[in-house]
Amino acid sequence: MAIALINSVVSWFLKKRIHDMELFMKYPQELQNNLLLDMVHYAKDTEIGRTYGFSSIRNYQDFIERVPVTDYAEIQSHVERSKAGEKNILWPGDIKWFAVSSGTTSARSKYIPVSDQSLEDCHYAASKDLLCMYLHNNPNSKLFTGKGLRLGGSKKLDKQSGTAAGDLSSILIDNMPFWADYSSTPTNEVALMADWERKMPAIVNGTLNEKVTSLAGVPSWMLVLLNNVLDKTGAQNILEVWPEMEVFFHGGVSFDPYEGQFKKLLPSPSIKYYETYNASEGFFAIQDSNDNKELLLMLDYGIFFEFISMKTYGTPDEKVIPLSQVEEGENYAVIITTNAGLWRYAVGDTIRFTSVSPYRIKVTGRTKHHINVFGEELIIENAEQALKKTMAEVPCSIKDYTVAPIFMEGKEKGAHEWIIEFDTSPGDCDAFAKALDTNLQLVNSDYEAKRNNNTTLNPPTIHHAKADTFYNWLKEKNKLGGQHKIPRLSNSREYMDELLKMDRV
Repeated sequence: MAIALINSVVSWFLKKRIHDMELFMKYPQELQNNLLLDMVHYAKDTEIGRTYGFSSIRNYQDFIERVPVTDYAEIQSHVERSKAGEKNILWPGDIKWFAVSSGTTSARSKYIPVSDQSLEDCHYAASKDLLCMYLHNNPNSKLFTGKGLRLGGSKKLDKQSGTAAGDLSSILIDNMPFWADYSSTPTNEVALMADWERKMPAIVNGTLNEKVTSLAGVPSWMLVLLNNVLDKTGAQNILEVWPEMEVFFHGGVSFDPYEGQFKKLLPSPSIKYYETYNASEGFFAIQDSNDNKELLLMLDYGIFFEFISMKTYGTPDEKVIPLSQVEEGENYAVIITTNAGLWRYAVGDTIRFTSVSPYRIKVTGRTKHHINVFGEELIIENAEQALKKTMAEVPCSIKDYTVAPIFMEGKEKGAHEWIIEFDTSPGDCDAFAKALDTNLQLVNSDYEAKRNNNTTLNPPTIHHAKADTFYNWLKEKNKLGGQHKIPRLSNSREYMDELLKMDRV
């Protein structure tokens, strides 16, 4: 009876949302422009609004002529004042919550403002949309006969000056409505634990006797949890523990390197995998079908989108363009203006448009996480496509990895250096290295040109890391937990040298 009622409510909500989504798919530019002007008008009396004359902005051209593109360093002082309790700085009224984010494993933290509007109209709205889309595509779902196992960040909210700072997931959990809390596991007390190494067994012990029908979290950390479940129970796979499991909602990192491992842990063709693109700054896109991994860009969550082509990013020819000017197949850096007071803010992510009617995307990496020391322009998407193909050709499974350049010295040519921690090592390491090099050339013509006859680049060097090398590296940096990610590619050797040193201990 309860499930029928829930499905009836979801069906009603879905019909309304489908109408809304049809509108933004049909009139994307109009909706985005109206959204921008509404936010500008709403914030005209804030400090930032007075600085840039929001009250007389009438169109997009006015907006871009007055408001510069920014990054966190340029708004940090405004954020710190807001965090101390000052009102009307970046957004009207006071900001009660700040999502702690580093974007990388560096020690420096960013405090991303989360307003009442962004909490309700973006993050929670996206969670509802995700569930509705899934249930619409799977009408026989029994999702609500059990609970969703959520795996979020590992910091407790640190409340002071009337504001609170913590991982975005802890903010969402701390404020979620009762019905969402009722349908989730573990308890809030466990979900908000700060000590990751105490939290992991607490999650396992607190969920084993629950009827879990869905998982939600970052793939790399979810694997850690699921393997802990198997160790605790002695089960051969997760379906022996939770036989009603039907979907994994994932985001944060590419799923490609982990897909094979999840299919072993959840050995049923009926298991669904739904990807999301969300960050501390906002919820941007959702997979809206069972089989198509492209993500629908959500245009009515209080986020105005702009983009910079990666062909010109960071050069004198760099140009910011609105959504109406993007092209399919092009790689772009993402710039956002949000209903939490981020104005033309560079998120640091890169995406590629797979469609412009409607706007669908694939997340391709980070603006700072690529290698272009030798003109090879290697991005995360290339690396993970090549790894997936290589793992199919030379059977193995990868837990974590990172890549850095080997710089030229004298007459010695450069190369790429990989450190990979395998769950299951390849039987032939040389064959793995050769296949990876070949597959990188197949997905990246610039890399292929530099590797041709070893013109600029020598074959890649691959280190097989000891078990838990990456885990111990994150632990040393106090970065254990569901929202922290390994930097995959870097133009410097900082991460590589630290990992190699730790691997030798």
